[in-house]
Amino acid sequence: MINETVSEKIVVSEQVNSLFNVLTSNPQVKKALSFLKDDNDNTTEEQIELTAIEAPTFLEETKGKLYKKKLEELGIQDITVDEVGNVFGIRPGSGDGPKLVVCAHLDTVFPLGTDVVAKRKDGKVYAPGISDDGRGLAVVLSLTRALNEANLQTVGDLIIGATVGEEGLGDLRGVKTLFNNRNDIDGFISIEPGEPSRITYLGTGSKRYKVTYQGPGGHSFGAFGTPNPVHAMGRAIGKIADIETPANPKTTFNVGVIEGGTSINTISEKAEMFIDLRSNSQEELKLLEDKVLTIIKQAKDEENLRWNRSDDITVTIEQVGDRPAGSQSPDAIIVQAAAAAASTLGFEPDSNPASSTDSNIPISLGIPAVTLGGGGDFGGIHTLNEYFDPKDAYYGVQNLLLTVLGLVGLEDVSEPLLAKRASL
Repeated sequence: MINETVSEKIVVSEQVNSLFNVLTSNPQVKKALSFLKDDNDNTTEEQIELTAIEAPTFLEETKGKLYKKKLEELGIQDITVDEVGNVFGIRPGSGDGPKLVVCAHLDTVFPLGTDVVAKRKDGKVYAPGISDDGRGLAVVLSLTRALNEANLQTVGDLIIGATVGEEGLGDLRGVKTLFNNRNDIDGFISIEPGEPSRITYLGTGSKRYKVTYQGPGGHSFGAFGTPNPVHAMGRAIGKIADIETPANPKTTFNVGVIEGGTSINTISEKAEMFIDLRSNSQEELKLLEDKVLTIIKQAKDEENLRWNRSDDITVTIEQVGDRPAGSQSPDAIIVQAAAAAASTLGFEPDSNPASSTDSNIPISLGIPAVTLGGGGDFGGIHTLNEYFDPKDAYYGVQNLLLTVLGLVGLEDVSEPLLAKRASL
């Protein structure tokens, strides 16, 4: 049976609601919430500062160094930069509680040379990357300041920092490395643009391939009859375009880039294409992948057969992306906590449809995870006209604060909702 990964309405249990009532009546928590409102402008300025450092996927090192420095200044302990560039440290808890990751991603989709200096207009801040994920990076720092200012001592440990390689062909390499290197993570929260009501707890999976057809080539007239890599690729594209996929779970395909040939009167020696396959179901994604890979190989054989050749055309298939799909129940405690926090602040919790974020990896591993909105209005994501509106954006950080406190517990006030995983 194929699991349907359509988001369901989140109904918060009475037990979880009661705990959040206790948290929000605590004087120290109230102080932290008030601080975050006052810190709104400062958070926006830090967001602008971070966005002004270019960080295309695979080139996040400079921004990572600044982020490490900022974490050090906030008293985060044992900060490390791992082999791919993730920056993480620890804010220790008071006891033997769960370990919760709170992070955003350093990389953007924009190439080096992009003008990322912020410009203000009509109350909005315009800059490529200002929302995705400049907002998330600033929110994580603002949360840490609030915990410090209000002297909030959590029971569980907070693993605070930033990942690399979340965008595009980065293929979630940062968060994959994080979980490959650690087996002590009990929960995971990533921050992306969006309202505090945004709760993403389902992951869209994807498979990405670079496909290269090659042949002997030749003159379009003199060597006519030689199998053509461009024609082979065209055969494949036509058949891929005719694949029927289910609407639910949503499953899609796209040939996004094609290259090949040298001139109008040359039989090409090489043709390449990049293919993106996605689904909210790991099972449907595998079915689609198998169909596409079969078509790619058949197209090579058909082009050779058309000209009575056996192996003039060859094909190389290189996987360049693998993001697992994943699902969890709306009753999962991390989803409940995020929904209760949003409700406490006066928002209607919104269970977002499945999407692809850093949370895909922990969800696929069975580790409780959500991606939350960092607050503030935004638009133009992944375009040069990307903008952020900081009006009342502090609600996003307040929502994160309450969610975190609910999950890892507050010393002498509340026990953690998040359970510790069995030792591996």
